[in-house]
Formats: sequence, structure tokens, C-alpha cells
Amino acid sequence: MQPPTPLLLAVDLDGTLVEPRKPVRQAVIDAVNRVQAAGVRATIVTGRMYVGAKPFADALSLDGPIVLYQGAVLADARTGRFEREVSLSNAVALRIYAAAKDHGLHVQFYRDDRFYVENDNAYAQLYARTSGTAPVVVPSLPAEFAGRDSTKVNVVTDPNRTAEVLALMERVCGPDAYVTRSNPEFVEMLNPAVDKGVALRIVAEGYGIPMERVMAIGDSYNDLPLLRAAGFAVAMGSAPDELKAEADAVVGDVEHDGVAEAIERFVLHSPEAERAAG
Repeated sequence: MQPPTPLLLAVDLDGTLVEPRKPVRQAVIDAVNRVQAAGVRATIVTGRMYVGAKPFADALSLDGPIVLYQGAVLADARTGRFEREVSLSNAVALRIYAAAKDHGLHVQFYRDDRFYVENDNAYAQLYARTSGTAPVVVPSLPAEFAGRDSTKVNVVTDPNRTAEVLALMERVCGPDAYVTRSNPEFVEMLNPAVDKGVALRIVAEGYGIPMERVMAIGDSYNDLPLLRAAGFAVAMGSAPDELKAEADAVVGDVEHDGVAEAIERFVLHSPEAERAAG
């Protein structure tokens, strides 16, 4: 299936644009630069905080809004100013906290693009390496966030426990939170009104671009709303079968520059683009 030439390119970060905790590959930078030079808008759509996404936004010379915190935040790519934030209510965050503590799980709260923990342990340090910022260690998360909502809540666990923790959090939250998994170690809870697809629609609307002219690329379960919202959905070769089943096309994994492949095949070499170039 060959889509109309996309006018907006939306790319997940970890597992799609880059391997977690590694720099973006030069072939991908070059492809994104070429697509922007051709007049196509580009944005990152990630679960990361702004501080963890900024190096990649800078590497790709992005401007305009980028999507952070699984869709809970839209921020200006250059300045980091939050243009939209839909946080998880304090009551639901405390419910998650209580369940996490009961099961011996590491839990993190977020505010003002910083993440808060009660213990600076291996799980906190794993997240710190991904986010590029150190945790704020406090004696009590409920006390620190008394009367304050959290941008999201994240339970960081061993990859072999992620499915178990996901099921637990779905039971604990019910309809009061959007529960998703992103990196193999992360189970994230957000306001039920947000996800990557909702945020992508807002970005596209701001540019005046119809969703059928949006191409999205993702690799994990949290990217399902992203791919479902886009007019043309691309799954990375490393994606689970559930994601590939939702996609219009599948490309190589990160090590094989799947994002660059998608851009070459469906943006720069689309029939419309070639007609315009010729």
C-alpha cells in the first residue's frame, strides 16, 4: 500500500528512532533532515520527559511541538515550554502508590519535568540513564505530592515481571487511568484522556494537516494509539505481532535504520514526491 505523500512524520523514540540509552544513528538523522527540507513536518512522540527527549529533538533540528509522557504533554521542541499538560489525578496516583508498595514495586511520580522516588535504587538509576536526569529522592511520595497531581506514574520493574505488573495496575486503576507498557521495564499510568494518538491529532490539527496525511512509526504496545490515529502506520521489524497487525507497512529494526527506510519508501520516493521532484 502506497499512501499519499505524508505532510507530517511522527516518530516514536526508544526502540524506533534509537536504541534505549544510545545515540540516534546518522542515517536516520540524514533521512529526517531530508524529509524536513522537502517541506514535511516532523515530530517525536515519546513516553520520555522533555529533558530526555531534547537531545534527539536537537539532533533532528526539530521545531514546533513534540509529544512527551505518552501524550500527557505537548512541549516546544526548542524551549521545552509545556504547551499542554494533562496530569494523572492525585487520588489515582496514590492508589497506584499503595498497590506498588504492597507488592514491593519501585514507583516514580513526576512534576515539572523531574522524577521523584523514595529510593535511589537500581530501578531509579535505570530510568535516570534513559531520561538523562537524576532522580529527586524524597522521604515520602504521598507527602511530597500532597494535593498535587503527577504528570504520570511509572512502575519500573524487571522485564520478566512487566506483564504481571501491567495486569495488576489495570485492576487497580480500572477506567481511572490509561495503563501502558513502553520500555521492557516500564509500566506507566496516565490520565485516561491521553495517549499518543490523542496528542498526535492535536499536533496535526495545529498544523492544519488532515490525519490521512500523517505517517507514524512505532515499535511497542504504547504506540498502538499512535499507529491507529495516523493515516499511514509503520511498525518496526522488532515490534510485537499485535503492533505489526495494526500497521500498513513493516520496516527494519533500529540497527537496520528502519525509520530511514520508511522515509525513503513512503515519503521521499512516494509517487507524489517523485512527480514534484521531476
